[in-house]
Amino acid sequence: MKGPILVAAASVVFFVLVLLLVYNRFVHLRNTVDESWHDIGTELQRRYDLIPNLVTTVKAYAAHEREVFNSVTSLRLEAMAAQRPPDAQAPREAALGRGVAQLMAVAEQYPDLKANEEFLSLQRALIDTEDRIQVARRIYNANVRAYDTLVQTFPAVVVARSFDFELRPYFQVEAAVTDAGPPSVDLSGQT
Repeated sequence: MKGPILVAAASVVFFVLVLLLVYNRFVHLRNTVDESWHDIGTELQRRYDLIPNLVTTVKAYAAHEREVFNSVTSLRLEAMAAQRPPDAQAPREAALGRGVAQLMAVAEQYPDLKANEEFLSLQRALIDTEDRIQVARRIYNANVRAYDTLVQTFPAVVVARSFDFELRPYFQVEAAVTDAGPPSVDLSGQT
């Protein structure tokens, strides 16, 4: 009689241990995804902080491009406006990236601006920031992939449904600024 009771008790203990291990793995991965998203937020804030200086510098050379400046400024404010999940934030970041690329296109029309050291420094910092955002995005998406895979696989799916662990969205953004390429400067003195 003790044999079947011990087997049943061992089965229950084993089941509880598996449940605890899977639950703890979910918590760990969820926290890793959240941390990765906050890392992206840090890089996005760095971008938000650079944009006003870039707009001001370009504005000094191309004051008649007011529509572009206003557009980039309003896109920046929209992107910064609220904490959103990645799938809701991505379109705003893509629009901001396109706006900054448009601002860079305006700058290309002004040789004096393209040679301005402050502008070049801001442009390099912005390109560096865009690269950092892409790295943080890749890390975040890799963490989401690991988490989502666990949510969808058996037996973890049972734990996921029982404790409301839901799929997380990927963060997909176009690399509009880095696609514009590195800054081009003609130092030959010819314009």
